[in-house]
Amino acid sequence: MATKTELDQFLKELKEDDNNEEGNYNIECPVKYTLGVIGGKWKLRILSQLLKKDVVRFNELKKKISGITNTMLSNSLNELAKDQLIIRNQYNEMPLRVEYELTDKGKSLLPLLYELSSWGKNQS
Repeated sequence: MATKTELDQFLKELKEDDNNEEGNYNIECPVKYTLGVIGGKWKLRILSQLLKKDVVRFNELKKKISGITNTMLSNSLNELAKDQLIIRNQYNEMPLRVEYELTDKGKSLLPLLYELSSWGKNQS
């Protein structure tokens, strides 16, 4: 959880950014980036499954995330891998085996996900 000092600094930067007429820097950019990486209908659900277990296979993810298509799961996993949040391990054996796991960068999302979860609990 952010300290009061960190939150005060963030609020100060937001206010200063609003007064920046040149538009050289936008404090929303880091937020926009983060939402671009973890946003969407499926990515948080995929990440939560990967947080529960160290290594998860494609079909296991498919079973755990109801309603997701193979294409959408594959696309989301590829995007998460491109953003270096997960690692895709492919084993050249028959049948082909593919496993996914979080990188350290992906694991660093845990505090953020905790805060989002806490906020959601307090709203209901």
